[in-house]
Amino acid sequence: MQAPDGISEEHVRDHGRASPVPVLCLAALLGLGLTGFLGGQSHEVRLTQSDAASLSVRTPRVLRNGMVFETIVEVVPKRPVADLVIGVSAPLWREMTINTMIPTAEEESHKDGHHRFSFGSAEPGETFRFKIDGQINPPLFAGTSGEIAAYDGDHKLAGVPVSIRVLP
Repeated sequence: MQAPDGISEEHVRDHGRASPVPVLCLAALLGLGLTGFLGGQSHEVRLTQSDAASLSVRTPRVLRNGMVFETIVEVVPKRPVADLVIGVSAPLWREMTINTMIPTAEEESHKDGHHRFSFGSAEPGETFRFKIDGQINPPLFAGTSGEIAAYDGDHKLAGVPVSIRVLP
């Protein structure tokens, strides 16, 4: 049987086994991804308690540039709150795009370095849940940090430090 043009006996000969190095490199990369070191792991809940309220924040600790993420803030007042306000420090949201916030605040403002979202009164023991969807903008590199806090008007009830590491 004649080989096609351009194919010689050298092309057909067995040259030994393929190297396992590419397969091992791929397996190592997949294993690293599964550890969560490169982002994508489940969100850790940060919780603080004060005499006035408990505050929990669930948001990712590691994100990749351009990723969409979700933050859930829950406040449980221990006494009546006349005007529940969620405050997010301005540096935390630098170079981020905030797409949606549910529920919508009755009033939005900026005071003392915090973006403030006012939701009205809250009863003791009643859980208030605030969902924020955002995206990391390309210029944000290395990470960001700040605070998410709950207020009764201007009086701080509780605050949680938040830091997010951003990978390229």
